[in-house]
Amino acid sequence: MLGAFAELVRAGGGGPVGDLGCGPGRVTAYLHGLGVDAFGVDLSDGMVAEARRTYPELRFEQGSMTALDMADGTLAGVVAWYSTVHTPPALLPKVFQEFHRVLAPGGQLLIAFKAGDLLRHLDHAYGHDLSLDVHWLSPDRVAELLGDAGLAVDARLVREPHEGERTSQGPQAYLLAHRPATDG
Repeated sequence: MLGAFAELVRAGGGGPVGDLGCGPGRVTAYLHGLGVDAFGVDLSDGMVAEARRTYPELRFEQGSMTALDMADGTLAGVVAWYSTVHTPPALLPKVFQEFHRVLAPGGQLLIAFKAGDLLRHLDHAYGHDLSLDVHWLSPDRVAELLGDAGLAVDARLVREPHEGERTSQGPQAYLLAHRPATDG
C-alpha cells in the first residue's frame, strides 16, 4: 500500500508528503526511499527526538493532527500509518478535516488502522509501562468519516494477521483516498 501511495503521489507531480503521527520515523524513511519528499510529524517530543536521531537526514517536527502547523493545500500526500488508532473516535472528524485542509487538490491520503469495533486499553506496550487506548474501527465507518471531511476513498484493503503476527492483532485496514481537484 505504501508503494501504491508513493506511485500515486509521484504520478500527481510529487511534492511534500506528511507522515502524520510518524512515531520513530520508519515509515517516513521508507517513503523517502521510494522517492517521496516525506517528512514526519508526531505529538510526542520523545518520538520526534528518536526519529531525528535515527534518520538525521530527514525532517521531523512536533505537532498535533488536530491542528497542523501547515498552510492550506500544501501537501501532495498524507500518511496516517496506525497513528489514528490512539485518537478517540469523536476527534476523528476534526483530524480528517485537517488532512483535507493541508492536502492540495488531487493530494493523496493513505490511512492504516485496526479493523473492527473494539476499544483496548494497554498498560504495557512497546517495552514500556504506559496508559494507552487503541481504537479499532470498521473500514466503512472510517470511509464515511473521510467522505464527510471531503475526501474521496479510492481503494480499501482489509487483511487478516500474517503468519507470525498474534491473532489478537485482528484484521488490519488500509484506505487510499484523495482530495478531489474541486471541493464541493
